[in-house]
Amino acid sequence: MNSIITYFFAGVTATGLLFAGVAQAQPTIYPAKAQAQTVAITGATIHVGNGTVIEHGTLVFEEGKITYVGPLTTAADDVEIIDATGKHVYPGFIALNTNLGLVEVESVRATIDDAEVGGNNAHVRSLVAYNTDSKVINTLRSNGILLAQITPQGGLVSGQSSVVQLDAWNWEDAAYTIDEGIHIHWPTLRFSRFGGGSGAAGSDAQKAQVQTEITQLEDFLRQAKAYAELEEAAVSNARFEAFKPVFAGNRQVYVHADKATDIIAAVSALKRLGIDPVLVGGVEAHLVTDLLVDNDVPVIMQQSHALPYATDVDVYLPYRQAKILSDAGVLVAYSIDGFWQQRNLPFMAGTAAAYGLDKEQALATITSNTAKILGIDDRTGTLEEGKDANVIVSDGDALDMLGNDIQRAFIQGRDINLDDLHKQLFERYEFKYGLSEGK
Repeated sequence: MNSIITYFFAGVTATGLLFAGVAQAQPTIYPAKAQAQTVAITGATIHVGNGTVIEHGTLVFEEGKITYVGPLTTAADDVEIIDATGKHVYPGFIALNTNLGLVEVESVRATIDDAEVGGNNAHVRSLVAYNTDSKVINTLRSNGILLAQITPQGGLVSGQSSVVQLDAWNWEDAAYTIDEGIHIHWPTLRFSRFGGGSGAAGSDAQKAQVQTEITQLEDFLRQAKAYAELEEAAVSNARFEAFKPVFAGNRQVYVHADKATDIIAAVSALKRLGIDPVLVGGVEAHLVTDLLVDNDVPVIMQQSHALPYATDVDVYLPYRQAKILSDAGVLVAYSIDGFWQQRNLPFMAGTAAAYGLDKEQALATITSNTAKILGIDDRTGTLEEGKDANVIVSDGDALDMLGNDIQRAFIQGRDINLDDLHKQLFERYEFKYGLSEGK
């Protein structure tokens, strides 16, 4: 920490206000400048993200990196002090498996760029289509989400995801980890809810189609592995090239599967090829915990605010699944479908805590566990010395809808604007109907 911890906080004038300035219109929300002054957040309950909680703690960061986290201490007079007494400090939350910035208005085709034509798009990079001007992004920051995994959709092999930080001018600025994973959607049987007259013949045809797709996928992966083992390919193949880092251990494979039978088939097939997958979805993952633990397969669960997947399933299973998997020894993290409801991510973790998961373990499902799955836990996910200062300050419990009140947020030490279109519309109509002091 160099020499910044030298004087008592009591003798220092607090130069940082807890509330950031409010922008007047959406176009004035722009990325923050690099951190110029050392910042010390003091007096807060600090949730480190690894299970540790520090009461009346101090967090210090300079040049975008955390330099101290621990008990209340002293600081130099050139440090910006943020008095967060009675408030809570957390690592920035991380949204997984989202098409944030790839879709803006689902009913307008020109704003949809999360999928390509064709069944195998391993070479497609979602990052280059990421729209940093999306109005949705700012609503996530207001609830504490500072990083997101931008993920392509559709087909058997959807393409490559990247991790972005949510305060940037363009996709190059936003990039936090580039092309970190490839997403595979394991073929599965889909039955019509209303029958549709398909009968046995339709079911047989569907089974045949699924088996054909599985064969095609496994053949492709075997060819990709053989291609990766070549010293030099006679002809370059972009789809095979995308898998070379996978077989070199430098790129993750995410397999999307929900049914227990599909999970078993997918994990077994990928492990035979030397691929250590991450399971996405896993609606029936609780039925195959031994398989997941034995093969060290993390699970990115879908949202907990959901109905059970079948009529004979415990109605509370979606709320309890995180605890079931965690108790079995599976590394778990939360995600939410789509882009528009990503702001509710912290409340998924809060629900898991309400249904038995330890509160700090629940926090880990959107912070440290997520960072481990993404391979960025050496940079973020917890509030520890040397890591990026991705930090949020909440007036109350950030995992609770009533307590989540994000008053300051920092991405790599930059003090970001927490205004968004929702807040502006609220203020607009509060003024219109004479409910604000301005009228």
